[in-house]
Amino acid sequence: MLEQLEKTTASIPQTQQRMMEITGTAWSEDRMVKVVVGPRGQLVDLEIDPRVFRRPDSAELQAKILKASGEAVRDATQQAQDIMNEQFPPELDELRAIAGGETFENPMADMFRSDAEVYAERKEKK
Repeated sequence: MLEQLEKTTASIPQTQQRMMEITGTAWSEDRMVKVVVGPRGQLVDLEIDPRVFRRPDSAELQAKILKASGEAVRDATQQAQDIMNEQFPPELDELRAIAGGETFENPMADMFRSDAEVYAERKEKK
């Protein structure tokens, strides 16, 4: 276990670099909107097909952008979680099973929640 900890500690710089290279990408269902987010879930690129403006509907466009943004953040979040999970020793899976499964994952999942998800939840509660 100590050897695994030393290995994990030694790989921290490479892990940080991999985490900073993450991008999440998502398209709207009709492929008219493409959203790219960076490793922190911040919007870094937005492509809107000009055909969207043939029949302008701002509410529909807003919904497409928000949905694609959420999916892009989830994509980036999943990549980050996969990288982090690679760094943990296999024994951690045993500890999760003993503790009741997802006990250790919930705080991590909450940490990676996007602002958009939190905002949408608050909006739904109103």
